[in-house]
Amino acid sequence: MTEPARPSEASRPRARKGEGDGPAPLPDDPADVQPAPFVVRDRAGEVRFAPLSPRVAVLVAALVVVGVVLWMARDAVRPFVVGLLLVYLLDGPVRFLTRVGLPRALAILIVYVVVGFLVVEFLNLMLTPLVDEIRRFIDDFPQLAAQFEAQVGRLRTFYTGLEIPDAVREWLDAAIAGMFGGGQTPPAGGFDPGIIVSVLTGATSVVGLLFGYLILPVWAFYLLKDRIALTAAFDRALPPTWRPDIWGTIRIVERVFGQWIRGQLLLGVVVAVATFIGLILLSQFVDPIFGRYALLLSIIAGVLELLPIIGPIIAAIPAVLLAATAGLEPVIAALVLYTLIQQLENYVLVPKIQGDAVELHPAAVMFAIVIGGALAGLLGAILALPIVSAGRDIVRYLFRRAGFDERQGPSTGEIPARTAGSAGDPDPTGRASAPSASEPPPDRVTENEDPDG
Repeated sequence: MTEPARPSEASRPRARKGEGDGPAPLPDDPADVQPAPFVVRDRAGEVRFAPLSPRVAVLVAALVVVGVVLWMARDAVRPFVVGLLLVYLLDGPVRFLTRVGLPRALAILIVYVVVGFLVVEFLNLMLTPLVDEIRRFIDDFPQLAAQFEAQVGRLRTFYTGLEIPDAVREWLDAAIAGMFGGGQTPPAGGFDPGIIVSVLTGATSVVGLLFGYLILPVWAFYLLKDRIALTAAFDRALPPTWRPDIWGTIRIVERVFGQWIRGQLLLGVVVAVATFIGLILLSQFVDPIFGRYALLLSIIAGVLELLPIIGPIIAAIPAVLLAATAGLEPVIAALVLYTLIQQLENYVLVPKIQGDAVELHPAAVMFAIVIGGALAGLLGAILALPIVSAGRDIVRYLFRRAGFDERQGPSTGEIPARTAGSAGDPDPTGRASAPSASEPPPDRVTENEDPDG
């Protein structure tokens, strides 16, 4: 497939302000629709994949090589994934300051100072009581363990008097014994020199990981400062016929990840506050044990909110175990509290905050989390949901682009009427629209053009 001559910067139409929220809608005039560059129609009228031009083939090969290298170095890349999230969060305030006339470097420094001040104040406000609760838990742990074992003993006495099969009784005895190690002691043995190698390897990994996180602010500063030039360089490297679709795909990813980041941060804060209030109320009306560790348990609930479906269940386990040291009523109260918070989240907060940007079936969510965790650890489990959601929307977008001419019909050439959510629309949300030749991607800028100004 031969590529048309690349348009000059002077002839390239500029994007209008405020058009960066999604792919351009389908135009009313078929002449304005730029055909998908990756499909062609043969003589029989069937749509087939188009052969790749040399430039596209080189870019695809380079992308594959970069992907393989990043995968092989995925442990070292994790801090930079966090850095990209940081860049995304800080880019909005930086763009706002540049619009009011501040130089971009000065705007970044101001944002850094404000964010650093807020983080320090937050730590001063939360760190002291949190450390106090952690110390209190460490001091109380022997007593809590003894109380928990006493409650388990009462449970054993209860089911011993029941008429249950011997096999079930033996299984329960083994499960209870397993909670306390079953009385087993680690095997004795001589000194293993391999321990030194393991310790040194672990220490090297920790040092490398810490270094990666320490340089994140500097790395993020350069990305924020040179974002316009980097965007222009990336745009120049793209084949002209592929630019609209590549930028449309990027906008899909940006929309999904942006809505997911904002939603998860807000959900984490709301769930943490709701858990804290609920635990304080339980400490007043059920048992004081909940109030002794309310801040610690609420922070755990807020952080684990990053793991959908599984996270709230894991967050409830420490509270239930803690309540088990005080009796059956606190256990029931803890289960009721965490169940109510999860129902509030699933049926009220998530639809309002997340919308349908990252909406997936619960079975698909759990499968994605397990696969993401197996491939990339905790970070993979956290990012599995937005990655799968973005992939779903990209597939919808590509299907829509590849089948556009087919829906148009071989003889009439008419574009079917399209309304968001109409029957037969392959994407009822209207998120995967084909780009228009007359509407270039809003991100396409030159090095001398500042879209923020």
